[in-house]
Amino acid sequence: MSPAEKLVYMANQIARNLETAGPEHAARQTAEHIIAFWDPRMKDMILRHFDAGGNGLSDIARAAIAEVRANVDA
Repeated sequence: MSPAEKLVYMANQIARNLETAGPEHAARQTAEHIIAFWDPRMKDMILRHFDAGGNGLSDIARAAIAEVRANVDA
């Protein structure tokens, strides 16, 4: 498994653990977790993966990474 695939797996796992709260809340909480706890290199790698199409990301994880992207670009 490549480093990017591991990060996709991790993002999907976080999203899956939070999805019972509903997709919007789960995406927000997943984004907050990634922003707060992921190393800057990890965030950069998942953002590059997202920008390249985000292959393998669940819908909630994809929405979360979009929020992370918006936070970085702000």
